[in-house]
Amino acid sequence: MMRAWRVTRPGAMSTKPLPSCSEPVPDPGPEELLLRVLVCGVCRTDLHVAEGDLPVHRASVVPGHEVVGEVLAFGADADGFAVGDRVGVGWLRGTCGQCRYCLRGTENLCPDSVYTGWDADGGYAEYTTVPAGRMHGAAAVLVA
Repeated sequence: MMRAWRVTRPGAMSTKPLPSCSEPVPDPGPEELLLRVLVCGVCRTDLHVAEGDLPVHRASVVPGHEVVGEVLAFGADADGFAVGDRVGVGWLRGTCGQCRYCLRGTENLCPDSVYTGWDADGGYAEYTTVPAGRMHGAAAVLVA
């Protein structure tokens, strides 16, 4: 089991929109890494999600996209990482890789982009999963 903080009901911080909950540690998908979260920063974007300033993309999402974590496991199709590697996780979780924005290196404008802590669970938890791919705005990158 792990502890996570989910946006259950977006609202002002005084309404405590991020209650702590206990839940199973997630399993990585075929192309994902399972990370033990070592540290996660607080970005204004996370507060926008929690306070409802950004429209909900995924109900009860775990915010947090400024993550540094340690690889504990990986899916069968995830390569380029080893157990024990330290990785950083960013806001841009993935893109289509084919639109004009992706092809010119401005993936953040991709109409099919997805984001850590908004479309998928982020680092306000003890564990999280992230894409291992190195293309199309992949979330995980090796850090020293």
